Amino acid sequence: MSAPVPLEVGITRSAGSPAAGKRVLLAEPRGYCAGVDRAVETVEKALEKHGAPIYVRKEIVHNRHVVETLAERGVVFVEETDEVPEGAVLVFSAHGVSPAVHASAAERSLRTIDATCPLVTKVHQEAKRFARDDYDILLIGHEGHEEVEGTAGEAPDHVQLVDGPDAVDQVTVRDEAKVIWLSQTTLSVDETMETVQRLRAKFPLLQDPPSDDICYATQNRQVAVKAMAPECDLVIVVGSRNSSNSVRLVEVALGAGARAAHLVDYAREVDPAWLDGVRTVGITSGASVPEVLVRGVIDLLAEHGFADVQSVTTANETLVFALPRELRSARRA
Repeated sequence: MSAPVPLEVGITRSAGSPAAGKRVLLAEPRGYCAGVDRAVETVEKALEKHGAPIYVRKEIVHNRHVVETLAERGVVFVEETDEVPEGAVLVFSAHGVSPAVHASAAERSLRTIDATCPLVTKVHQEAKRFARDDYDILLIGHEGHEEVEGTAGEAPDHVQLVDGPDAVDQVTVRDEAKVIWLSQTTLSVDETMETVQRLRAKFPLLQDPPSDDICYATQNRQVAVKAMAPECDLVIVVGSRNSSNSVRLVEVALGAGARAAHLVDYAREVDPAWLDGVRTVGITSGASVPEVLVRGVIDLLAEHGFADVQSVTTANETLVFALPRELRSARRA
């Protein structure tokens, strides 16, 4: 796989000076990241190889359109492995699962395909490594999120969840010289670092993870939104409400100076009242959002006079992850 491009390569705009009238600023990068692309393709290739039904534990990625489209093709989404017929094909979602889930699938003789994002797998490996060295692991993330449950499940006796800066006061550790923080990959960079700063004030010897846990795509999308938000009367983030990185983009847009910001799954959810008095609309999308949904919003805005579309580019992404080994011969051209 190719290496990720540095986070900031400068802001470039499409040709032409800003229009005097209504305009759209389109964040680049946006939409599918390498891990989501791999996960969705994993399910598609599993369907081609094994035929329907294919079972997926939880949502393969947190996007309503993607899940509904796959369900129409014969994918059955389940909450737990005991809902899957013995011997069937089960795909684990991009968010990762705990060892207990792997064990449960094995007990039912399920043919599993692991679509966990490799960047999430990296955090799992870090948790196991520091648990072996008997560290207290402070996992910054959102309670109940599937990724957090999977990571914590790797070392439940060593991991404490820290759900934002306000949770720091409740954290206790056994040995302040053996404490490390890890994080959910889809968090707001700014909020995560605020939590880390408060943890470090409480535990001065707190260690950083060996490498950045917040994924490159999450960071890149936040950087692009920060670049355009100060010029925007309104930012529309395309994404689902259970998508952590999409929700964070709304927060980042508001924090960076946008007058208003809203999250929508589809163009039809855009309220025309949002456009009253607006001259500049920014558009971006979460890392699990197919581009067709963004195009729908662009087309809707054009109907309301926002025909001038300018790109705001802060990074170029070239990262590609290999499919799970069971499907590599089926990689699309």
